[in-house]
Amino acid sequence: MIKIYEAEIKNIGGRTGEVFSPDKKFNLKVSSPTLKVEGTTNPEQLFAAGYSACFNGALQAVMHKNKTVFQTAVTAKVALHNNGDLNFNISVDLAVEILGADKEIAEQLIHEADLVCPYSKALRNNVKVNVHLKK
Repeated sequence: MIKIYEAEIKNIGGRTGEVFSPDKKFNLKVSSPTLKVEGTTNPEQLFAAGYSACFNGALQAVMHKNKTVFQTAVTAKVALHNNGDLNFNISVDLAVEILGADKEIAEQLIHEADLVCPYSKALRNNVKVNVHLKK
């Protein structure tokens, strides 16, 4: 296995702090989503941003491999669930848009992207993920 990239982000203060890279090019204030603090983000939004970008990148790689070109967009919704007594988990809904592709081709591309995407691989058999073609 060849490492092609490694990101480093540090958190101070948990859900009421900040996340930043050593070079400070990435620096965001975070808060719990239930607090609704203006000018902050939260881990669920950060995860949704990463997963949507990664899945769309995988989708574009699959299209390139299959010599097809379509405009795409991926919307990720990440839900935080409280199962009681400090038992939390997330679920994910990925709505995929592939403009100009017929339904059968779009669904095949989505399936292939799901097999390629590192986020999908990491979550498989552990987190409930619903990947679907946006209607």
